[in-house]
Amino acid sequence: MEFDVVIVGAGPSGLSSAIKLMQLAQAQNKELMVCVVEKGSEVGAHILSGAVFETRALDELLPNWRELDAPINTPVTRDEIYYLTGSDKAVKLPNIMTPKTMHNEGNYIVSMANVTRWLATQAEQLGVEIFPGFAAAETIIEDGIVKGIITGDMGISENGTHKDSYMPGMELRAKYTIFAEGCRGHLGKTLINTFALDKDSTPQHYAIGFKEIWDIDPAKHQPGLVVHTAGWPLTDATGGSYLYHAENNQVLVGLIVDLNYANPHLSPFDEFQQLKHHPTIKQYLEGGTRVSYGARAIAKGGFHSLPKMTVPGAILVGCEAGTLNFAKIKGNHTAMKSGMLAAEAIFNNIDNEVSDLKEFTQLFKSSWLYNELFTSRNFGPAIHKWGNFIGGAFNTLDQNIFNGKLPINLFDHDEDHAQMKNVKDAKKINYPKYDNKISFDKLSSVFLSNTNHEEDQPCHLRLKDPQLPIKSNLKEYDEPAQRYCPAGVYEVINDDNGDAIFNINSQNCIHCKTCDIKEPNQNIDWIVPEGAGGPNYPNM
Repeated sequence: MEFDVVIVGAGPSGLSSAIKLMQLAQAQNKELMVCVVEKGSEVGAHILSGAVFETRALDELLPNWRELDAPINTPVTRDEIYYLTGSDKAVKLPNIMTPKTMHNEGNYIVSMANVTRWLATQAEQLGVEIFPGFAAAETIIEDGIVKGIITGDMGISENGTHKDSYMPGMELRAKYTIFAEGCRGHLGKTLINTFALDKDSTPQHYAIGFKEIWDIDPAKHQPGLVVHTAGWPLTDATGGSYLYHAENNQVLVGLIVDLNYANPHLSPFDEFQQLKHHPTIKQYLEGGTRVSYGARAIAKGGFHSLPKMTVPGAILVGCEAGTLNFAKIKGNHTAMKSGMLAAEAIFNNIDNEVSDLKEFTQLFKSSWLYNELFTSRNFGPAIHKWGNFIGGAFNTLDQNIFNGKLPINLFDHDEDHAQMKNVKDAKKINYPKYDNKISFDKLSSVFLSNTNHEEDQPCHLRLKDPQLPIKSNLKEYDEPAQRYCPAGVYEVINDDNGDAIFNINSQNCIHCKTCDIKEPNQNIDWIVPEGAGGPNYPNM
């Protein structure tokens, strides 16, 4: 099938690209064929975000979004920021002591899964074709030019034979392809390596972000309240938590754990479960019911980690490229704007010979997106260099007094996966037992993510060296995949002879990509499973 533009991923950036392309085409009375492929079973099924939403990009894309019944209904009423000094102690920070980028006046608490479903409706009304349940498995590259993508085969058994349901993948060819797969996208990672797009940038840095939705006691519900914390329980890592009071007596609670941590005993999942017992958080959850769970990697390297975003015939946008502004803990408005800029650059060149779209770089550098990311460029490196407390103080000074224009640049050249200590040099961490009221185990959590994969299919978690987990990682790091995975995918078990075996429960995978990022030897390669597999998030 041939199109003018193929877009990989129906997230905020991909759908914004599609809408903007069709708006430009209609304004010039031009025919344009645009399609979006989405590996989730439906648009929004794989979308997980906090989310406090800044409407700046949406105001530009669809100024009448309120009249169009966008699911954006809960304005932020106030911010509370705490530094947790222990398991039951906290210091509330006044606004003057926190970076102004953390203040949320004028923003909204939303479900980005539902926002993307609404964006998809707007795109379809403009004539965009959206294909959910189809995973983009390969990129078509001919003579150094991206020509489109190939969707994954369906109906292949675990041993590689064709089942009765076999359906070969399709070639979707296009003049230009937009890659909007989200953080650590499978095809985007390959493009960055193939074209050396990151040779002039610092390594990308990542975190894992957890999220749960809770129904809480209406008497405790304060619609629009935004709570952020730093400090405890993250004594061996940097990061922070959030708790947002959404609509319908629900709160959205989560923890972000930076993946440059060194202690192989650390379990980000258990840090999150422990966090919820702190009185600052527990006061809202107690007596409530947990209704959803998920986790997703976050690209948070910022300005200095941005790769070159264009190759001949293609553009990387949104979290695929790392446009999240971690100083704001927001990436949806920046992802949308990058997608809109990509659409503009492509539309202006749609009838020309395919190029690497240098115009996109010019548009990007003259946009508010570039300025926003540039003024926040030191935020992440400062936290990594000095920790939450001193790094936070520096960022408060940088943002509140100098508006991000201090004449210095901080860099972080250390790759996250290379930070793991040998297990003999790390302190053991003993996590408390789950009480099944506030804290829960991994399997019951994964159940709430509605995750499902066709069982008889090739494993989408590929080991470059199948022997390495037991031969090396078990001895050096007590095989950390057992802990950094938030879904219980990886475990070390013993066979009948008592020998250790590395077992992969790929059915549990919630597509967070943490294993692809944090494995200390980069031995795990996450590729797309059969289309429609993975989590099915209703309102994350």
